[in-house]
Amino acid sequence: VQLQASGGGLVQPGGSLRLPCATSGFNLHHYPIAWFRQAPGKEREGVSCISASGGATSYVDSVKGRFTISRDFSKRTVYLQMNNLSPEDTAIYYCATDFQSTCGSIWYRWAYWGQGTLVTVSS
Repeated sequence: VQLQASGGGLVQPGGSLRLPCATSGFNLHHYPIAWFRQAPGKEREGVSCISASGGATSYVDSVKGRFTISRDFSKRTVYLQMNNLSPEDTAIYYCATDFQSTCGSIWYRWAYWGQGTLVTVSS
């Protein structure tokens, strides 16, 4: 099982980024993918998740209306589109999956993680 997050970088407030999470070694149809983030000095928090069956999506309140999670089965990739970014979104972003967790499971219950990609929102 492998996940690889990418797409981070420096962006100005109000800007956008799209983070891909490339996956391999498991069936993307069968397991949820979640995005987490961790800012300096803060606990890791769930940002968004897409469920296995049906593709139901969920978001933490602070990103609702600004972030969109989606998946492309042909590319085995899950995307996090982030719009109207603010400095409070600055963090390392991780994608994760687990064969028993569901969207809503706390971060430490997810077994498989990508390496993280740094998003810095600053003018």
